Amino acid sequence: MKIAAFEVRDDERGSFADEANRVGVAVELHSECLGPDKIGLVAGCDGVSTLGQSHIDAAMIDALADAGVKVVATRTIGYNHIDLNAARRRGVMVLNADYAPNGVAEYTVMFILLVLRNYKPALWRGQVYDFSLGGLQGRELRNLTVGVMGTGRIGATVIQCLTGFGCRILAHDPHPKAAVAEHAEYVDLETLYAQSDVITLHMPLLDSTFHIINRETISRMKDGVVLINCARGELMDLDALIDNIEAKKIGGLGLDTVETEGELIHRDRRTDILTNRGIAYLRQFPNVVMTQHMAFYTDAAVRSMVSCSVDGIRAVLETGEFRTRIA
Repeated sequence: MKIAAFEVRDDERGSFADEANRVGVAVELHSECLGPDKIGLVAGCDGVSTLGQSHIDAAMIDALADAGVKVVATRTIGYNHIDLNAARRRGVMVLNADYAPNGVAEYTVMFILLVLRNYKPALWRGQVYDFSLGGLQGRELRNLTVGVMGTGRIGATVIQCLTGFGCRILAHDPHPKAAVAEHAEYVDLETLYAQSDVITLHMPLLDSTFHIINRETISRMKDGVVLINCARGELMDLDALIDNIEAKKIGGLGLDTVETEGELIHRDRRTDILTNRGIAYLRQFPNVVMTQHMAFYTDAAVRSMVSCSVDGIRAVLETGEFRTRIA
């Protein structure tokens, strides 16, 4: 059994070697994205493993299937970069990852605290030896209401983490969970928007959730609301965020993912001329904390992503079943 892995980072190589040896498969590692010009690299491979920058559209699915590839596994939870309908049509199985939610959940709570305590301007000042306190007064989480949109594995873990702070927690999800209801109050979106001081998103990117945070929904939120996004950038309308930060309707943002980040994500662009004006403009605000789509990035998560990908390909080829099979 042979697998071709693409977008392989240096920190993944050891895990790939360990997992290939444990499972008993051959894995070829490539740092490049999987694209039409790389089809020759999958010759003789039963499965391919990618990250989110490889766009597996219908044409790519056809090319992979024609090359004999039977499984596409993404080492990410999100899979909107893969055409599932095309995969089903060609009989190509698709897997995603199911690494533990703790890393993203803990990062979310960190973001909430960083924004509430004005860490970014405090850091800026310290770097120029300005140790004054004016304008840096923060808020205590225990006195606030936090709204959690989406209570899947990550959202539920965020709620679990927040319980120790003593804050009121509101939740919204089409599929409420009894275990979550022990720590949070399920409400409709209107109530969550109106009563939350902090709102954090933990939902998949679907047609129904695209730009769920927009000018109209922001207008129904509290003045000074803090918004957190460690899920999918396209859940939030970038222009609406900028307008409402400028208008001071939004009191702060913690963003690990942003709409239109595709050309920047996980790439070193220090010497390039960047044309992404929206992100460049948004990140300069003192009450906006932005990071490079790294909430998932822990030692445990990386090992799990690789293991799930390699072992998942082996399992579906042998049995047709694996816990993360989505097509």
